[in-house]
Amino acid sequence: MGKRILQRRRGKAGIQFRAPKKGKIAPVRYPRFGTGSSEATITAILDERGRSAPLAQLRLDRDRYAYLPAVAGMAVGQQVSMGSSVRVQEGNMLPLASVPEGTRVCNIELRPGDGGKLVRASGTSAVLFSKANGRAIIKLPSGKNILVNDRCMVTIGEVAGGGRREKPFLTAGARHHAMRASGRVYPRMRGIAMAVVYHPFGGGRHQHPGKSTSTSRNAPPGRKVGLIAPRKTGRKRLARSSAEVSK
Repeated sequence: MGKRILQRRRGKAGIQFRAPKKGKIAPVRYPRFGTGSSEATITAILDERGRSAPLAQLRLDRDRYAYLPAVAGMAVGQQVSMGSSVRVQEGNMLPLASVPEGTRVCNIELRPGDGGKLVRASGTSAVLFSKANGRAIIKLPSGKNILVNDRCMVTIGEVAGGGRREKPFLTAGARHHAMRASGRVYPRMRGIAMAVVYHPFGGGRHQHPGKSTSTSRNAPPGRKVGLIAPRKTGRKRLARSSAEVSK
């Protein structure tokens, strides 16, 4: 009897597949403040384990701190502002309703008050495309457009740490520790390269799945691999116009 396949072991959510809590500094989210505007001072630029972007430590008052992804150009001692009536400059945090169209933003809230969910990786930024009727359209780094409430907070500028991926790991050990810190499995082996007892796509004289790669959503754990309940598979085909069809 073979081992349980990797997908089945990951589905159990064992401790070996979770991102470690060691090396974490604090929750990274926008601080709560009242109406109007608020000032904060950047007291440190920190590096958190498993996070691609550096963190900026913001001192709000005497013994109250907040941690946010650092924006390119931030420095220790810099003053940043939060609120709907502050200036639109790099590092400041404003609701989308107060940000002009075409501005590059990062650390975007999906819902007002959730602390920031989108565009937090190093070197990334989104563009505020348009605003209307209490909604804002944002173009993400992937090219996808999303619609969010214009009361959601954003940070002006681009997340620091751009160019991080340009430096090679050089050794497998360095990449292993980087992947382990973020809770990712490394190295990843292709299912078709495995033996038949370890993966449904394994075995055979040549490296091929040997069966459909689409799998039911109700498949048992040992078979739930490949494309899970896909809407469509294969290459996208452009619809031909009626004039082309008539020819």
